[in-house]
Amino acid sequence: MNFRDFILLFGVCLVWGLNLVLTRWVVADMQVPPLFFAAIRFAGVALFLIPFLRPVPKKLFTLFLISIMMGSLNFALLFIGLQNAEASAVAVTGQLGVPISTLMSMAFLGETIGWRRGLGIMLSFAGVVIIAFDPGSFAFSIGLLFVVGAAFTASYGGILMKKMPPLTGLQVQAWVGLFSFAPLFAVSFLWESGQAEAYIHGGWLVWLASFFAIAGVSIFGHGAFYTLLKKYDVSLLSPLTLMTPIWGVVFGIVLLNEPMSPRLLVGAVVALAGVFMIAVRQNTRLPEAGLGKKYGGGES
Repeated sequence: MNFRDFILLFGVCLVWGLNLVLTRWVVADMQVPPLFFAAIRFAGVALFLIPFLRPVPKKLFTLFLISIMMGSLNFALLFIGLQNAEASAVAVTGQLGVPISTLMSMAFLGETIGWRRGLGIMLSFAGVVIIAFDPGSFAFSIGLLFVVGAAFTASYGGILMKKMPPLTGLQVQAWVGLFSFAPLFAVSFLWESGQAEAYIHGGWLVWLASFFAIAGVSIFGHGAFYTLLKKYDVSLLSPLTLMTPIWGVVFGIVLLNEPMSPRLLVGAVVALAGVFMIAVRQNTRLPEAGLGKKYGGGES
């Protein structure tokens, strides 16, 4: 990879990691309901990317199901998780998309794995258990369980993507945005309250965080990443995207004053070591499995 493209990937991972922290701040500190904030984001993406809705893809119903998995359901679970768990822990736990995608490619696509990827899968889950389990209270973090659920839904959406004809990154973003915002608004108005008041009361910083999620993450971040996917092999890119959880942890500590506990540090090292072991080994049936939730726009 040339230096210019590495800097571009570095910037994309920085944007993804920062957005996790900003979303945590919006839904936890500013108390904007998470489903409503997710709906605002997807409505903005759909509006910005209207030109990329043409031509209308084939298998539109399959694309709708993908959008529900990777968009509405994935982001609903992720944002609820961010409301109830620290951004640094979420940044690491979200990387379970890589081993989960590998397991799903085994179940649905007939992928076979060797002992290295098998060990990587076990380490990934073990690291997240270390982070999520509090031995003092013998309880798991509820927020991180939602994040694990988000990783499952995004991974299943990745399996469904194998049934779609090729689409550009911005086409995927446009259709996911279009199909996702209405269900999220509907569920938000059924389950949440005070959405508009909280969003308006949040002021320009909350609105700026929304614009950053729309333009910085969904348009620049995913658009640039798909450009790099066309130039480089997934097996090269996927280990480098581990910069994303590192940025998430760093920004969580610096911007939100989250503690760097020994449990988080040990769990992060174990989990990311496992993800790295999976990412460097090529998946023959689903190469995108090494990208986890990033595939199809699942990254926050």
